[in-house]
Amino acid sequence: MADGLRASQRLTVLTGAGISQESGVPTFRDAADGLWAQYDPMQLATRDAFQRNPRLVWDWYEYRRGLVGQSQPNPGHLALAALQQHFPALCLITQNVDDLHERAGSTGVIHLHGNIAANKCFNNCQGTPTPVDTAVLSWQADAGPPACPYCGGPVRPDVVWFGEMLPAAALEAANDASVRADVMLVVGTSGVVTPAATLPLIAKRGGALVIEVNPVRSAITPVADVWLAGPSGEVLPRLLEAL
Repeated sequence: MADGLRASQRLTVLTGAGISQESGVPTFRDAADGLWAQYDPMQLATRDAFQRNPRLVWDWYEYRRGLVGQSQPNPGHLALAALQQHFPALCLITQNVDDLHERAGSTGVIHLHGNIAANKCFNNCQGTPTPVDTAVLSWQADAGPPACPYCGGPVRPDVVWFGEMLPAAALEAANDASVRADVMLVVGTSGVVTPAATLPLIAKRGGALVIEVNPVRSAITPVADVWLAGPSGEVLPRLLEAL
């Protein structure tokens, strides 16, 4: 396995919630505790929910942003950033909406489900998406989301909600990287959320060596050529040392 990874020319990495959990970032459902325990996260992360109660949904995401801000990259994130130094062509795809990969030093990260730190116009009035930098806006923060500076519509988090399509450019880039991969490293994902779950299958069909890093079996395990059982913060640094 180490030889196959060492010889890779087109290494692709797919990460899921597991690697962020190791940094203390709760999963989407686990974040609904304390004052938020009365709400079903599945009912908050939709366009309809935002239209019904924009302040409630905005506050939910502000709460989650706070949780991410309190977290730090773990040894798994740092090992992947170091791996990119060994493999400049490495393509890192993540299902996570946090920025822990970037804070660890990874570059060119493909965010399939968006970025919780970013915002955009709900109406995408200037094109899809229409980014909005809330840091330069003045509004009453405890009154819900600010208004789009272009159209006056509400600003929303730049994440993928239930019922929405993934960002077309990100999905296309992820598919292309999976098709071209000679090795795919799958880290901390359950393998049940599509279309991300199809990426290891695409890589496998193209002849790639699929290596899974996960403390528990997942839907990816039967597809993987190698399953490295353990948390990414322990396995990935050892994998890096083996190279």
